[in-house]
Amino acid sequence: MVVFSGNKETATPNDAMSSSDSAEDDFRKPALPISNLNLGKAIHTLNALQQEFPEVIPLNVGGTFFTTRLSTLRRYEDTMLAAMFSGRHRIPCDAEGRFFIDRDGAYFGDILNFLRAGELPARERVRAVHREAQYYSIGPLLASLEEVQPLTGEKVRQAFLDLMPYYKENLERILEIAKLRAIQRKARFAKLKICVYKEEMPVTPYERPLFNSLRFERSESEAKLFEHHCEVDVSFGPWEAVADVYDLLHCIVSDLATRGINADHQCIGVCDKHLINHYYCKRPIYEFKITWW
Repeated sequence: MVVFSGNKETATPNDAMSSSDSAEDDFRKPALPISNLNLGKAIHTLNALQQEFPEVIPLNVGGTFFTTRLSTLRRYEDTMLAAMFSGRHRIPCDAEGRFFIDRDGAYFGDILNFLRAGELPARERVRAVHREAQYYSIGPLLASLEEVQPLTGEKVRQAFLDLMPYYKENLERILEIAKLRAIQRKARFAKLKICVYKEEMPVTPYERPLFNSLRFERSESEAKLFEHHCEVDVSFGPWEAVADVYDLLHCIVSDLATRGINADHQCIGVCDKHLINHYYCKRPIYEFKITWW
C-alpha cells in the first residue's frame, strides 16, 4: 500500500544540506571591519584632556612661589599632590605660568622638604605642618609627625581625656556660663565654681577602714546614699587612671588657652554635703576666673 503526502513542498536531502552549509558559511564569515575613526577620536580626546608637565615644576601656593621636580610631587602615589600632577586633572596657572594651588603657602616648604629628603619641621611648626599634611593626604608625613613632640604627648594626653565623661561638653559649658555672666555684669572676667574629683567616694585614711568595702561591694540602695550633685557650675569626674586632679586641671587650662581664653584657678575648699553617718562628700571645688580681655 502506497501513501501519498498532500504536501508537495518536501525538502530533499540535497536542499537540507545546502541550507546547513549556508548557515555555517554565515557563521564562519568574518565580521565586517569596524571603522577606527571614532575610536581614534576618543583616544585623541583623552590624550588632549591629560595635562602634560615639565620635569621642573614652578608653583604658586597661595601667593608664595616654589620650584621643585615633578618626581618630588609624585613621591607618594596616594597623595593629593601626586593626583594633582598625574595628568588626570587640569591645574590652573597664574599669569606667569606657575601652577596654582589655592592654599596658604606658609608651610608648603616643610611639605616639600619631607618629600625631597624626609626632613621634619622644627617642633614649633609640627602642629601646623600636620594640618597641611592632612589636607594633602601625605600619610608617611602624618605618621612621622605623630611620633614626635608635641603630637606624641597629645596622643598620651588624649588617651587620658578619653576616660573623662563629657569633657568637651563641660568645656563648652564653662565658656557659655562665663560669657553670659561677663555680659550680664558688664565685666571683663567671670568666676565659676568647678568640681574636679578623681574618686567617686574619696575618704580620709581614718575613714577608709570603715568604708573601703562600700566602693566595690555595695548594694543599689547603698549606692544611692552616695549619689549627689555638688552645688557647682560644672563637674569633672570620676575617672580611673594614674593622672590626678592637677593633671586634669592642666588639661582644662591648656584647652581653654588654645581657644584664646585666659583661665586662672584656685581651690576654695571641698563640698561639705552630708551623705551618710559621719561621711561627707569632700570633693575639691575650684574657682575659675575666665578673663575675656
